[in-house]
Order: sequence, then structure tokens, then C-alpha cells
Amino acid sequence: MVKKQKIGMITHFFPKISVAIVELTGSLKKGDKISIEGHDSAVEMTVESMQIEHSPVEKAKKGDAIGLKVIEPVKEKDVVYKVTE
Repeated sequence: MVKKQKIGMITHFFPKISVAIVELTGSLKKGDKISIEGHDSAVEMTVESMQIEHSPVEKAKKGDAIGLKVIEPVKEKDVVYKVTE
């Protein structure tokens, strides 16, 4: 059974570099599966690259604002879920 846990929200998206800024309300690490969901779209992906203040990090915690490389365009206020099986 697939479980989703809300871990953050998109606060900004940079389309030229395909990076979303995520305000985290939970923890996230490289290799985690996530789903970014808005009212008209959903993007499922594995976290491969994230940064805090332009420095690559392996994991981030609640309260961090991260730059997350995404595979498709997302929108501000889209919700980020961690997906576990």
C-alpha cells in the first residue's frame, strides 16, 4: 500500500533551470520518492538533487527551504508529499 505524507509546499519555481523552492514541514533526503501535487497536475519523481543556499545537501529537515531539481514544471502552492510503500 502506498502512503503519502505531506512534507512541504512549493514557494517559487525557476522554469529556466527547472528548480522549485520548497518550504519543508518534514524531512527529505536524496533517494526519497515524492509527489508534487496541484489542483490540475501531479509530478512523481525521486529526489536526485537538492540544495540549501546554493550548496548541495544529502538531506534536509523541517523548517529548511531547499532548491529541488524537478523533472516537470510545478506551481507555487503545489503540495509536496513523501511517498512510501
